[in-house]
Amino acid sequence: MTILPPAPRPCTFCPYKTEVPSGVWSEEDYAKLPQYDGPTWSQPPGLFQCHVHDRDADSARVCGGWAGCHDMEESLSVRLAQAFGEISPDTAQAIRDYVSPVPLFTSGAEAAAHGLRDIHNPGPDARRAMDKLRRTRSDLT
Repeated sequence: MTILPPAPRPCTFCPYKTEVPSGVWSEEDYAKLPQYDGPTWSQPPGLFQCHVHDRDADSARVCGGWAGCHDMEESLSVRLAQAFGEISPDTAQAIRDYVSPVPLFTSGAEAAAHGLRDIHNPGPDARRAMDKLRRTRSDLT
């Protein structure tokens, strides 16, 4: 599988974007975000992939919001992926250099707190987003 660098801008409903309504993603998805806030040694070893990019057998894309929110110089998953040849040196550098053109939360914890706030009672904007995502991703229920 080829792991692609982040898209030029985070996806429309990226959980790291400040403009995305609360409650769009699952509790499990939001729980992953703060895990990348800690020191390098305590972070998850896997790259955080885009929630919307078409995940086929041939490629996946690193999440732009994740790359823009967290300090990628201190990212355990980027270091491991490059060391094990899962990403090219160019992709690793693109992840480290990524700057989001849209506002992001300042941490995974902040993004998760926002996302979880309305998870049991999402508003109309969140419901529209979920409907659109269900049409885009057949694996969502």
